Amino acid sequence: MIDLTTEYLGLKLKSPLVVSSSPLTESTENIQRLEAAGAAAVVLPSIFEEQLTLESNALDRDISRGTESFAESLSFFPAYESYRQGQDAYLSHIHHAKGVAGIPVMASLNGATTGGWVRFAKEIAQAGADALELNTYSLPTDPHVTSAAIEDGIVDLVRQVKQSTTIPIAVKLSPQFTSIPHLAARLDQVGASAVVLFNRFYQPDFDIENLSVTPRLTLSRPEELLLRLHWTAILYGDLSADIAVTGGVHSAEDVLKAIMAGGQVAMLASVLLLHGIAQLDIIQSDLLRWMEEHEYQSIRQMRGSLSRRSVPDVSPFERGNYIKTLSSYTLRRTA
Repeated sequence: MIDLTTEYLGLKLKSPLVVSSSPLTESTENIQRLEAAGAAAVVLPSIFEEQLTLESNALDRDISRGTESFAESLSFFPAYESYRQGQDAYLSHIHHAKGVAGIPVMASLNGATTGGWVRFAKEIAQAGADALELNTYSLPTDPHVTSAAIEDGIVDLVRQVKQSTTIPIAVKLSPQFTSIPHLAARLDQVGASAVVLFNRFYQPDFDIENLSVTPRLTLSRPEELLLRLHWTAILYGDLSADIAVTGGVHSAEDVLKAIMAGGQVAMLASVLLLHGIAQLDIIQSDLLRWMEEHEYQSIRQMRGSLSRRSVPDVSPFERGNYIKTLSSYTLRRTA
């Protein structure tokens, strides 16, 4: 019998199929459907740093308003609970998801600074989350902020969150860092249990008729997986932390590639938004069929088999690949 089990963030999962943070995990009903279709774990939608900050700032403003005049004004202050609706709703969703799901439930915080993360991370653990994914989505626009300062901030954030909670921490990174191996190694050192490769930046579009800039959300495409495979294969074996591959995983073949590159899990969302939750069962069936046809007995057996450490020619992962790729295309065009 083929063994699909894997370990991620210290959790034993029934397969490497994890549903990433998306609208798919907004309801407990969907989480139950995802589990029935084969999901080994789910990541809940992100709560954003801005939500935590806005609620905290609003409370501070109302508490300070009127204190310089009459003590009676204290009786008109809004209740603290009214500022906690977003946060409390999120904690409640964790609690209810854990009540109905037989698979690990992971929370997600999206932001770039410590803000209220440290305190809220502790509350997330108390609500029952099995792990926490820190989605370090940052768009620096200040020319005076150096890349080193940005990386230091992320490392410090992870260190503080790790110290505040006992649940495993995964860090979701973008591919736009100068040295991904160096940053991943630093995150490993301060206690990150996993790195998630990679975040997707949603770029705004320009409306030239109305002279406006408009947000546009696009789902991932399978070709986006190549960047994830490249860095997973490079990092595999150099970190104590696990590696999760997310972005561009649309088929069983994509899952296999992610595992062979060195990933512990492959995360899916766009393909399920496009084709429905039932697609997860199709991907798992295709995965089992391929493994049986190629005489693989377990996921562990193939992990890292196409990583930089395992292949005889490492040039595809380095500058040599750039030269080979361009040369091969030129030769094909002129033949």
